[in-house]
Amino acid sequence: MSDNAARILSLRSVKECVILERINRFVVKIISDRAVRKAYVNNTGRLLNHIVEGRRGFCVKHQRRMKTDCRLFAVREKSLAAVIDTQLQIQVLEKAIAMDLLPWIRGSRIIRRNARLGSSLIDYLLEYNGEKIYLEVKSAVLRYGEYALYPDCLSLRGRKHIIELMNHVKSGGRGIILFIAALPDVKAFKPNVSADPEISDLLLEAEDAGVIIRAVEMYYNPEDSYVYLSNPDLSVELA
Repeated sequence: MSDNAARILSLRSVKECVILERINRFVVKIISDRAVRKAYVNNTGRLLNHIVEGRRGFCVKHQRRMKTDCRLFAVREKSLAAVIDTQLQIQVLEKAIAMDLLPWIRGSRIIRRNARLGSSLIDYLLEYNGEKIYLEVKSAVLRYGEYALYPDCLSLRGRKHIIELMNHVKSGGRGIILFIAALPDVKAFKPNVSADPEISDLLLEAEDAGVIIRAVEMYYNPEDSYVYLSNPDLSVELA
């Protein structure tokens, strides 16, 4: 754990669980409090190195009545945990922006969420240094050694967003693509060429066109039930 990690978001009533199997895109079977339960997963990725029988995870009860018993938000990695819940990742990011913890966009504020750009909805429209800038966020929770990768499967939606932002920047606008490496102990982000080689090519093209490519690192610490921002400017290796 980095000494410079910033404690961002507290989670209450967290239960540790054991993962059994993924039933479908949104439901995982777990064991919690000695009972087999169904947990909601807010991540449509494949999560093949996280949703594995026998892995230990962390879940919280739903705040309202749902078809599942709880929400699986993190999976243990040694003494820490990967944050697989994309909604939780976004909450941490928004708080980090509000706390002015991202040095590459210091002083910015969120104007709009789900902002229309061409035929796409981009995650955020920010005001930054008197200008408007679009920010698209992607979850990178696939681990390859010390690297966080995106995507974990072919992503037509991801391609579309990159192209949309690239065209916007080529027309004189500004745009950022941010990868959230929600894994402890990673040294850089890389595009996953084996899953979608076109994403890798598009990111290089977008960067050449002037789109800003950034990454941040975060993790969950079971000892104090906080999500930490461990690196606000994680290295990005596109080539």
